[in-house]
Amino acid sequence: MDKIEIIGGKPLNGTVKISGAKNSALPIMAASLLTNKKISISNVPDLLDINSMIQLLRSLNVEIKKSANKIDLQSSIPKSLSASYDLVRKMRASFLILGPLIARYGEASVSLPGGCAIGTRPVNLHLSGLEKMGVSFSINSGYVTGKIKGKLKGAAITLKNISVGATENILMAATIADGKTVINNAAKEPEIIDLSKFLIKMGANIRGYGTKRITIIGRKKLSGCSYKIMPDRIESGTFALCVFGCSGAVKLLNVNKEICSHLKKIFKQLKSLKLIVMNNGKSLLIKKNNNNNISIKIKTEEYPGFPTDLQAQLTSSLLKTKGKSEIIENIFENRFMHISELIRMGACLKLKGSKVIINCSKTLKGAEVMATDLRASSSLIIAGLMANGKTTINRVYHLDRGYENIEKKLQLCGAKIERIKL
Repeated sequence: MDKIEIIGGKPLNGTVKISGAKNSALPIMAASLLTNKKISISNVPDLLDINSMIQLLRSLNVEIKKSANKIDLQSSIPKSLSASYDLVRKMRASFLILGPLIARYGEASVSLPGGCAIGTRPVNLHLSGLEKMGVSFSINSGYVTGKIKGKLKGAAITLKNISVGATENILMAATIADGKTVINNAAKEPEIIDLSKFLIKMGANIRGYGTKRITIIGRKKLSGCSYKIMPDRIESGTFALCVFGCSGAVKLLNVNKEICSHLKKIFKQLKSLKLIVMNNGKSLLIKKNNNNNISIKIKTEEYPGFPTDLQAQLTSSLLKTKGKSEIIENIFENRFMHISELIRMGACLKLKGSKVIINCSKTLKGAEVMATDLRASSSLIIAGLMANGKTTINRVYHLDRGYENIEKKLQLCGAKIERIKL
């Protein structure tokens, strides 16, 4: 388990190339199970979660060739339609193989998933949607086993709660089901749009993606294709909040118009943070002046609201602002594990149920802290960059699940940050 050491207190100035979106790449990789044709995807980030998905797909007889930020995948009939606990426990996105496997082979057995311990995140929405398409499920010894007689049947499915994962699983399965499937109360995230565009390139018939009602007309089979993964909006937002916490000017490359527009919307309360769209939306200049008088109230919401995946980073970036701010977490019930670590650094924070109250931390000092999950890890990075003295962050494998070379990117912006190999 490597450590990261930071000597904080410096503004950030430089240029960062944003990586491809992890949360788009993972379902697209799972979708390779829907066809026996070759799939080529580019702009794939080099992350632990991507490597975990590669291992999982290889166990299901998918031939995979990886070079730089490109992956070629070609699926053949697996010897076993079971995904083991050892492979699935590492990340929640592993569960996305369930829909494609059942759709193509009529059955699958997948271990209940793992990942960050930020909440229960039940899989019942995935299962209830697929049940309406004719799948019978049983759960034994921690494994979900689904079977169907014949082919999946299109159905009208209304998700009780908005769920990105359930929308993705049902969407993929429906592309080769018999008849029409309608997903009501579907997730609208850009990653859903990216997955839909990829599936359409494979020959799928999908309408309404990016809205609450997605309609899919099943095809007999899908073909191969080449596709470029969208940029990572959460990484983009994380670097914007690094600048907000530390001041300076950082130019983000490899973004798009949608990300620029989204960041401008969700950060509009941060008046001293300037986002300047450049190169027709392909780059974004992030600037912060020294005006730290700010009091805001933000709550996390499904897209297009403020993302839960940026809540921890926003908390850290507000620590030195003069004023009182509040953040309400509406998505996951256990996503404040970074608070106790920030308090170790002198952060003036109060936790009241699903709300954190942030008052100005006059003296933020470096300390030894522990990363508890992926986004909490990046919040500790931001706090370390803002603090006086040395901060040591332990268990940074969480960070490696979702950020590609974050310490090297920050070094290019003048940060004193170093990975300590253990």
